[in-house]
Amino acid sequence: MTLIKTVILIFISLELANVTALYFAPGSKLANAVGIFKAWEKSKKHPDIHDFIKYLVNWVAGAKLIFLLLLAVIVLYADIDTQRMSLLALAIATASFYWRLFPLIKKMDKAGEIDPPKYSTFLGVMIFVFIAVFLVALFI
Repeated sequence: MTLIKTVILIFISLELANVTALYFAPGSKLANAVGIFKAWEKSKKHPDIHDFIKYLVNWVAGAKLIFLLLLAVIVLYADIDTQRMSLLALAIATASFYWRLFPLIKKMDKAGEIDPPKYSTFLGVMIFVFIAVFLVALFI
């Protein structure tokens, strides 16, 4: 098995844990589920808002599942050049986190709306490591 396939399969496994958490235990604080957001529990006091949030959580899980299945097809059937370009696509797409999501989670963390505190920093570092691994595997 090539390094590229290994990196993609590890990413699929990690993200599959997130999809599973989002579908079956969205309030969990594990696997980057939405339980880290204090607003998750607060929204339960407003069933219409909570239903909307659950809809968005499930929509994200579904979009991730589509993406992961496409990655699995790339691992199984694509040639090495397509697999290599998929790593570049993963790096670019993952970097988009810093455009909109990171400023929001950092703001909520600073306001005390994230538990555990400083989770935004941990997540920011973790996403950076993903990007670095994608790029290193791309160029080796």
